[in-house]
Amino acid sequence: MSSKPSKALLLPADYAQWLASLKSQISGARQRAVLSANREQIRLYHRIGSEILERQQRQGWGAKVIGRLSSDLQEAFPEMKGFSTSNLKYMRYFAEQWPTGLIGQQTADQLPWFHIVILLTKLSDHADREWYARQAIANGWPRVTLELHIKNRLRLRQGAAITNFESRLPAPHANLAHETLKDPYHFDFLGLGDEAHERDIENSLIRHITRFLLELGAGFAFVGKQFRIVVEGDEFFIDLLFYHTRLKCYVVVELKATAFKPGHAGQLNFYLSAVDAQIKAPDDKPTIGLLLCKTKKRLVAEYALSGIEKPIGIAEYQLVRSLPEPLDTNLPSIEEIEAQLALSAVEDEKAIESAPADKPTRKKRGKA
Repeated sequence: MSSKPSKALLLPADYAQWLASLKSQISGARQRAVLSANREQIRLYHRIGSEILERQQRQGWGAKVIGRLSSDLQEAFPEMKGFSTSNLKYMRYFAEQWPTGLIGQQTADQLPWFHIVILLTKLSDHADREWYARQAIANGWPRVTLELHIKNRLRLRQGAAITNFESRLPAPHANLAHETLKDPYHFDFLGLGDEAHERDIENSLIRHITRFLLELGAGFAFVGKQFRIVVEGDEFFIDLLFYHTRLKCYVVVELKATAFKPGHAGQLNFYLSAVDAQIKAPDDKPTIGLLLCKTKKRLVAEYALSGIEKPIGIAEYQLVRSLPEPLDTNLPSIEEIEAQLALSAVEDEKAIESAPADKPTRKKRGKA
């Protein structure tokens, strides 16, 4: 018994295009809704923090009032998170540190709440907070990445490599390329000792390519290792080849498990010439080189680069490094904020106890 063939659904000729357009609109609307919700949350937290701060300063609140406020808000809005005592104290500290709601020239509501908490508790210098906030917004760093870059002192390393970019690249491109490189690079995630050979380091970097790309920074796309080029029948192998999506150019990375020597720059200069001649597309920017050495002497590196035709940067890498004191030991943690608030509460209570018994202030504080 044969079944009747089902009628095929006839779709308009432009249905696929229309569907793609609808998907794009829906995705955009969802993203805007998330961003809008985040902005409203950050602005709300700033208002709450500002009011707590203002009432504490004007009315002499102690820390206990924040605990009571936390309980009352959680009871009134059980479906909402974020009204814990600690979080309310973070809101107060947020408003105290950034009374305008701006982190430098950036609006704080461009960042998720826990990014703001990290900036407040892991950094004490306003300039550092502003720099990391700008980078987090520009590069879309998740919270874990922000914490890692703060821990690894990224601001001190960014743009610190020795380069000849200023004289070898046009001004806007030279500045951007210079800021792309670091010194030193931290490769402690490889688990290798200082005695490791170049090929061991190279292979380990590829095995940990995600961490390696994170350390290199935004925009690096991996092309290949021991990348083969042929010049007049002779084979040469580039340690690591990348393409930088923001600089719009190839980046040749050479590893040296020794101190920098002037001859290293000459070898890298040759590789850059070969890549420009054989691989670089007409609309690509000039290829740049990054020479990673175990150690370097600054003046030797500067002299070596002064006579090099191609744009090259020289930086050190660290396989093993002694970490500095934990950031939390010198920075305003929530415990320190609470201690400060508790001290304020003790002072307030002493003042209340010394006030006449019939004053309404004493009665109100007793209830709180």
